[in-house]
Amino acid sequence: MPHTFNVEPGSKVKLADYDPRHTNGIERAQAETEFAALAQEIDDLQELLYAAGSHSLLVILQGMDTSGKDGTIRNVFGLVDPLGCRTESFKVPTAEELAHDFLWRVHKVTPGRGELAIFNRSHYEDVLVVRVHNLVSESVWRKRYRQINDFEHVLAEANTIILKFYLHISKEEQEERLLAREQEVEKAWKLSAGDWKERQFWDDYQRAYEEALSQCSTEAAPWHIVPADRKWYRNFAVAHTVVQTLRPYKEQWLAKLAKVGDEAKAELAAMRTSSQPE
Repeated sequence: MPHTFNVEPGSKVKLADYDPRHTNGIERAQAETEFAALAQEIDDLQELLYAAGSHSLLVILQGMDTSGKDGTIRNVFGLVDPLGCRTESFKVPTAEELAHDFLWRVHKVTPGRGELAIFNRSHYEDVLVVRVHNLVSESVWRKRYRQINDFEHVLAEANTIILKFYLHISKEEQEERLLAREQEVEKAWKLSAGDWKERQFWDDYQRAYEEALSQCSTEAAPWHIVPADRKWYRNFAVAHTVVQTLRPYKEQWLAKLAKVGDEAKAELAAMRTSSQPE
């Protein structure tokens, strides 16, 4: 049973139709118990992904400020061995990046085979922020939906498994989290006047996200809308989706590793035989 709202290719998304506090009928205690097992399974599956070296995994996290991108990375992927796993964050483009096409800075950090890469924000900023703040003309950003789909199709054709999560938070919950940062000493470093300024564009961002989710959910790279008002459910839903996506590859990876193991044993046996005295 899916615990995220999966965006069907070609469908038209209205975020108001999705409840950010939705929990799919699961209680917190049950979700946290299952989450612990899922987190361990993600670690196991990532080890097989790394060892088999036949696929890569790209996880894309998008969402409004305070929706929990950092928390999702920390909790869902906290047990994963750093070897073969990395996180990429995309901030305001540098002068060098602006001198290239908008996908240049993204393509060069996509995961190689055997790797897991997590994008904290991504190339979708170039149809979100640039649209909301009119940084480029509509004739430019509107073409990018097709370019993004083509780009992700190329990645998928090269055996990259793509998971895209939109962390769906309510405006009321965002305000509570922003205010909480002012009261919590250990989170004061996250304070930014810019977060409150961006909040003024809430409706514009919602429209931009709706079109991005509608235009860019494909068979190869579907979007998953994650109810994110409840952090425990957000973590559980993402972890569950990751596991359900990777499990079908497990037998294939094990079979490849078994073959590699047999070849290594045969090579070792031949070496021992040849080294024995006449």
